[in-house]
Amino acid sequence: MDAFFASVEQASKPSLRGKAVVVGGLGPRGVVATASYEARVFGVHSAMPMAQARRLAPNAAYLVPRFTLYRAISDQVMALLRELSPLVEPLSLDEAFVDLEAGGAARDEESARLAGERLRADIRAVTGLTGSVGLAASKMLAKIASEQAKPDGLVLIEPGTERALLGPMPVRTLPGVGPATGDHLRRAGISTVEELAEAGEDELVRLVGKAHGHALYAMALARDDRPVVAERETKSVSVEDTYDVDIHDRLRVGLEVQRLADRCVGRLRGAGLSGRTIVLKVRRYDFSTLTRSETLRGPTDDPAVVREAAARLLDSVDTTGGVRLLGVGVSGLADYTQEDLFAQAMPVPAAAEPEKGAAEAVVERPEPVERQWRAGQDVRHTEYGHGWVQGSGLGRVTVRFETPQSPPGRVRTFFVADPGLESAEPLPLVADADLAHPPTRLGRPGSDRHGAPPRTPQASAEAPPRMPGDVDPEPHEVLPGVVGQEAGGVLPGDVDQEADGVLPGFVGREADGVMPRLVGQETHEVLPGDVDQEADGVMAGDRDQEAGEVRPGAVGAGGG
Repeated sequence: MDAFFASVEQASKPSLRGKAVVVGGLGPRGVVATASYEARVFGVHSAMPMAQARRLAPNAAYLVPRFTLYRAISDQVMALLRELSPLVEPLSLDEAFVDLEAGGAARDEESARLAGERLRADIRAVTGLTGSVGLAASKMLAKIASEQAKPDGLVLIEPGTERALLGPMPVRTLPGVGPATGDHLRRAGISTVEELAEAGEDELVRLVGKAHGHALYAMALARDDRPVVAERETKSVSVEDTYDVDIHDRLRVGLEVQRLADRCVGRLRGAGLSGRTIVLKVRRYDFSTLTRSETLRGPTDDPAVVREAAARLLDSVDTTGGVRLLGVGVSGLADYTQEDLFAQAMPVPAAAEPEKGAAEAVVERPEPVERQWRAGQDVRHTEYGHGWVQGSGLGRVTVRFETPQSPPGRVRTFFVADPGLESAEPLPLVADADLAHPPTRLGRPGSDRHGAPPRTPQASAEAPPRMPGDVDPEPHEVLPGVVGQEAGGVLPGDVDQEADGVLPGFVGREADGVMPRLVGQETHEVLPGDVDQEADGVMAGDRDQEAGEVRPGAVGAGGG
């Protein structure tokens, strides 16, 4: 899929189509998950710190991820792939290898090309999105072909042309060659795949080690025998959180570790697994990362056991200077539970029950919690229908009312506690799709036109009360202090009121009361290719992405 997360946001929000869109964590320590091709023109790419992205593209739309929607669409795409072949190897939500030969979908180059074109057409029909397809005789070459096909294309590498194609490419093109290995090879005078092959296997072993040297030499000769593996064994289950501000309070650190342990066990049980080894990950204020682990006598999925083990591991870590990231994981997985009596959680002594009068004296009424609205979040208003949050702050939330099938919608501002405004489920990108039941082709939505533009109220003796920032229903009549709309795209004059960052599509300002002004974005063509982003709650090693070998006829669908 092409720029998957950003493409989904553009498809579901008509006012963002053709605009620079960046999806990721919006906090001060957030990172970019995906950037649209329009945003990549400015140098924004996956895994980049969000603060750096804002400096490069201050006028882009910055949105939080909606993983529920992304997974539903991914399930639809994976179902289409499984119709082609029983051997489908997902690499991520938006990327997979397919063995066309195993499914009888390809007998020669022409049938393989037809299968790829049908797949692209089916993806567009079912999801409304574009996908790029690479066709080749191995996984490595199919991946390279899919990257060359981006965006929205198909590339077939004909047998016998592999060496000529790979020769002039930089060594970083090959899987497993990262920045460090690439720099090491460049200092040795090796910059292209052809130079890699000419260096010889012995020289590569001397430069990068035995295992990596043999693998690099084979790839330089276009040799890749790894098969498409439909099922992968899960190696570990883990969660982690990065905090906007370093945590210095030891008690707070302990509470966060307990919370992460409970989340980890929730994932463990959801997968029907248990584990023996508890792992704690701590990244301190100076970016030093410490990992501690403890192995139990038998696998467990008891949250109390995991909490206590994580707490013991935390006792061995110095957090005096502050903590910026915490993670808890479980490895040594099994599909059964063998509880160890000695590993059970210690019973918590019952607290003495306070006297009734004393209990009544300390009871306090809880303070009302202000509802949180995040940029990109789906909402629904009782009067205006379906929309999405452009930003919030200063006690107000700005919403644009539009749906995937509507024209660019209008913007209205409400108090954050407005009783008519509530969170909503994402709408299908295609009219006949139902995301509540992926991945099959799904039922039609009801007759209610979510997000339809509000009807112009009839004239009356008294005008209805308006809130600051409301847009007059008449397209050319503007309320005092409100800038008029344009017919398409992100509308000018939208107010940046988000307290913790820049709103999507706007230029950020310091909190000096000055309203920001929208600056238009132009669409440009950019180089394809996304870098996978470590999702919140996933620790390194969660899934083994290495497979063994490949069959002829593998097709790669490159990640966005």
